[in-house]
Amino acid sequence: MDLQNEKCVMVIDENLPMGIIANTAAILGITLGKKRPYVVGCDVEDQSGGGHLGIVELPVPILKGNPGLIREIREKLYQPEFEDLTVVDFTDLAQSCKTYEEFMGKMAQASGDELNYFGLAICGSKKKVNKLTGSMPLLR
Repeated sequence: MDLQNEKCVMVIDENLPMGIIANTAAILGITLGKKRPYVVGCDVEDQSGGGHLGIVELPVPILKGNPGLIREIREKLYQPEFEDLTVVDFTDLAQSCKTYEEFMGKMAQASGDELNYFGLAICGSKKKVNKLTGSMPLLR
């Protein structure tokens, strides 16, 4: 895979409490790593011989979003133009569940309109990711 032409971003609701923002970023990152394992570099050693697991080879900016904007981007991502992008979303429904079984059951009963998105991770063609998020500011 040509990492020079790939981009990964996260768009997270800036209005969430800091702990939920951190949790959302962690969950999005872990799932993105599962779906795009080739973006994680090889393990490395420091000068003393201590081992360190490989980290992502691409920068992953976290962008400032709000519920309406995140929903708008998520809807665009269902269009055929963006079907080759990897998209991870995290919702209030997911965050409220104690087990994965509970999450699966609740998702099966929820309509897409009922979901409130805390964040999205998007990875793929730099051109397409920029088309969706290129003008968005960093979450600081």
